[in-house]
Amino acid sequence: MTRYLLAGGGTAGHVNPLLAVADTIRASEPDAEILVLGTAEGLEARLVPARGYELVVIPKLPFPRRPSMQALRFPQRLRQTVRRVQALIAERGIDVVVGFGGYVSTPAYLAAGRAGIPFAIHEANAKPGLANKLGARSTRFVGVAFPDTPIRHARFVGMPLRPEIEHLDRAARRSEALAFFGLDADRPVLLVTGGSLGARRINATVHESAAAITAAGWQILHITGDKAEIENPGIDGYTLLAYCDRMDLALAAADFAVSRAGSATVSELAALGLPAVFVPYPVGNGEQRFNAAADVAAGGALLVDDGEFLPGWVEATLLPVLADRAGIERMGERAASVGTRDGSARMLALVHDALADRASHGNPTDAA
Repeated sequence: MTRYLLAGGGTAGHVNPLLAVADTIRASEPDAEILVLGTAEGLEARLVPARGYELVVIPKLPFPRRPSMQALRFPQRLRQTVRRVQALIAERGIDVVVGFGGYVSTPAYLAAGRAGIPFAIHEANAKPGLANKLGARSTRFVGVAFPDTPIRHARFVGMPLRPEIEHLDRAARRSEALAFFGLDADRPVLLVTGGSLGARRINATVHESAAAITAAGWQILHITGDKAEIENPGIDGYTLLAYCDRMDLALAAADFAVSRAGSATVSELAALGLPAVFVPYPVGNGEQRFNAAADVAAGGALLVDDGEFLPGWVEATLLPVLADRAGIERMGERAASVGTRDGSARMLALVHDALADRASHGNPTDAA
C-alpha cells in the first residue's frame, strides 16, 4: 500500500489537476491512502472534502515580493511550516509527495527532502510558477502540461483532466447536452466563458455582438460568471447563464469556443478537439498567452489580446471563421493533435517512477 501526500491549492488551476490525479490513484490503487495538503482559504477547502479526500491545512505562505514586515517574518514561518509538514509525513507514513504548485507546495517539497522521501511535481502552466521552479531544483520527476515549459527536468505528461472531461464523448452526449441547455439541435453552438469569475471584456463584447452572431446562424451559450455586469437582452438563440455546474455538457454541446486561456481550459478544449478563440487574461505574468501557444501554432485556435477583442474584431475576424464550417472541422482536428486525455495516468506513472527510483537508488530528490 502506498501513502500519497498531494500538495496544492489556492486556485482551480492547482486544485483540479490534483483532484484528477487523486481520482486516478483511487481508481487504480483502491488500497492507497491519499492525503491532501492545502490551506483554509483556497478552493481546496471546499473541493477536496467534497470529493471525499482528507484535507490537512497549513498557513498560507505567499513568497514576499518586496521588503516588508511580512518578508522579515517569512523565513521563520516557512521553517515552522516545513517542520509541521515533516511531522505529518512521519506520523502518517507518507511514501511520496506530489506537488501541483501554489503556496503549500514549497513547504511540502522541503519537508519531503528532509524526510528522505521522493517527491514529484506537476506544472500546469506553460510559464512555471515560483514554487515549482524552486522544487524542480531538487527532484528529477517534473511533469508538465505543455511541451515547451521552461522548467528543469521537465517531462511532458499533459494536463490531468477531470474524469467527466477525460472520458467525454462529445458526439454521443450532444443531444443530451442540447436538451439540458434548451438549445436548438439545428444550429451550431458558440460556447463563451471567462472562467469561474467571468471576464469583463469577453462578456461585454459577446453581449454587444450577440445579434450579429445569431444572425449568422449560430446560437450562443454564454457563461458570464457570478459578477457579470450584463443582462439578458432577450435575443433568440442567446442563452445567458451566470454559472454552469455541468461544463461537461456545455463542452459536449459546443462547436466553437471563446474563452480565457487558463491552462485547464486550453487543455480541455484541445483534448476534446474544440476550436477556439483565446483572449488571454491581461493581468499577471502573461502565462495565459504561453498556455495557448501550441494550440494556436497548430492551427486549432486563434489568439486575440483582451484590448482588441471588440465588436469590430468579432465582425471582421470571428464571423468569417464561424461561416466556414469545413474550416472549423479542420481547426478541431488540429486542436486535438496537441491535446492529451491521459494526463492523469501519465502523471501517476511519473510518480511511480520516483518511487521506483528511490527503491533502487535511495533518495531520488537530489537533482541530476
